[in-house]
Amino acid sequence: MTTTFETERRSGLLRVGGTVLPYAVLVLSIVPILVGYLWILIATFSYRTQGLFPIDAQGKIGGFTLQNWTFLTDPQIWRVTFNSLMIALGMVVGVGFISTLTGYALSRMNFRGRKGFLGLTLVLHAFRPELLLIAIFQVLLFIAGIPVVGKAFGFNTVGGVAIVMVSLELPLGVWLMKGFFDNISWDMERAALIDGASRFRVWWEVILPQIKPGIAALAIFNFISGWNAYLIPYTFTIGAKVSNLSVYLNQFSGDTSPTGWNQVAAVGLFQLIPILIFFLFTQEALLNIYGGGTKGGA
Repeated sequence: MTTTFETERRSGLLRVGGTVLPYAVLVLSIVPILVGYLWILIATFSYRTQGLFPIDAQGKIGGFTLQNWTFLTDPQIWRVTFNSLMIALGMVVGVGFISTLTGYALSRMNFRGRKGFLGLTLVLHAFRPELLLIAIFQVLLFIAGIPVVGKAFGFNTVGGVAIVMVSLELPLGVWLMKGFFDNISWDMERAALIDGASRFRVWWEVILPQIKPGIAALAIFNFISGWNAYLIPYTFTIGAKVSNLSVYLNQFSGDTSPTGWNQVAAVGLFQLIPILIFFLFTQEALLNIYGGGTKGGA
């Protein structure tokens, strides 16, 4: 009797431990992230910080200031913010449109070279952007020499940066969308084709509404990638007229002057706001991924 009781007690403890342990690990893993965001909030409205404590102008703990937000009066900040927004939205539209079309074709159609194309997208995604900088530079210079088009999409243009960013993110986008299309049933699609609908109309009116969670996920990934882009804008743009927020933020860390970490925190918080707003508009569709938003099988 005692042995049975001890066995049941140990089993109960193991079940409780198995339930609590994942949450404990999750909490411990997010603590550094929460501390980082807390420091940003404190540093943004402080003269300086010592750890997580705000320090006022007299060197005492406390104090509140808005001096770190004076960058909002700089005309450049609004120009680079607009450029960042154009790059991010260009990626959302460009990668989303091309990836959904390509992913649909790869999922639903059998054509010569299909498997080779799928393998090629994986190979392209494996290349780091740093390895392609010289080739990209040559391509942008070539585009810059084309009348009219070069002024919008050549070297040292926001359009040129957007095209490069779209090209770099397309392989991942195609694979993600193909995976979502593979999980959509053929029934409604076949019925629409029998009724005389074109492939494009089936894609637009029948299939796309069923993969809204996937489109939302891809949109969030691309918006964040475009909004926070640094390497490509830094390499292929000159001057604030065509620069973006991440490159603008770099000016606060000079080689000969001390870094203004409190100003960096303020600009970083300002840069975070549009991402939060964009996520609020797309989170409902994104959460449907975990709630059975895509059903069916190919």
